[in-house]
Amino acid sequence: MKIHYFQRYHAKENVATANTMLLLSRLYQYSSDKFFRFLKSEFFSDSFEPEIVFNLQEKSIDSIPDATITQESFKIVVETKMSDWFYTDQLMRHLNSFSDEKYKVMITLAPELMAEDKKIIFEQQLKKYNATQTSHVIHINTTFEGMANAIQEVIDDRDYEMQEVLDDYLNYCYNDGLITVSDSWKFMRMQLAGATLDFNVSEDIYYDNVERGFRAHDYLSLYKNKSVRAVGKICARIIAIETENGMQYEAEYGELTEERKQKILRAIVDGDEHGYDLRTIKHRYFFVDKFYETDFKKITPRAPMGTRVFDLTQILETEKLPGTQEIADQLTTKTWS
Repeated sequence: MKIHYFQRYHAKENVATANTMLLLSRLYQYSSDKFFRFLKSEFFSDSFEPEIVFNLQEKSIDSIPDATITQESFKIVVETKMSDWFYTDQLMRHLNSFSDEKYKVMITLAPELMAEDKKIIFEQQLKKYNATQTSHVIHINTTFEGMANAIQEVIDDRDYEMQEVLDDYLNYCYNDGLITVSDSWKFMRMQLAGATLDFNVSEDIYYDNVERGFRAHDYLSLYKNKSVRAVGKICARIIAIETENGMQYEAEYGELTEERKQKILRAIVDGDEHGYDLRTIKHRYFFVDKFYETDFKKITPRAPMGTRVFDLTQILETEKLPGTQEIADQLTTKTWS
């Protein structure tokens, strides 16, 4: 059984907040450099230098000490809601949480962004407040999904431990309804195929251990030999396991058809040939309409060791995705690292 990092089955704000803070603390423990990159990219300006700075012979007003060790002060105040239930009076009272920090940020966090009219009212009052302060408070309105996406930007496919933590956080958010309107339509998940690539492409199917969490995505791609070789649009996800009473199926998404049952049985046999236990270990089967051949090359030397999620709108530089065949064709002109 998979051990989860984050509490489940609770819809209370304090649990959602605690899990999000745990995610951030795990990022900091994993890599303080990537944690501070996350803060700078999402909440603070480029002039913000939260890391400890070591200087030799830094000139002060009256002397030049041999060395100094400094860290600029900052504070982040978080208000979490389970929907857009933010109240200006409460947020204004939260400003009393700040003191003389140089950098101040208030984050309003919820499954959905704050209503524009409500945001305008609060930020008008915040502007009046900032006019009386030496250092201003920055307001950042974001979502649980936005927070996860921002962390995804600072970790890479070789940050295996942190990627597992992030996947579990996303899984928690999906299960507890904290990600309500997903932008899965633009994400392509890359999976390592290797020896099973030919079978996967011929059957338009891919399987993975059901214990592995995943970010919602509409497109699935398969990697082998320094390149993404195939891409398809997901049309069904079905969980299956062989029991003493025969096969058990659970359709998560899409229809459980006889044809898909037969593909799962063929996948189990193919897995046997490669030493994968798809019989007694529950697996999730991803079905695509069709895998289209592509050649989306990785240009850096080290091979990926796990999954990777790509934002196709960024890769293809478009706000609206074309059909899957055209996505595959355009990916052949792109590279990644």
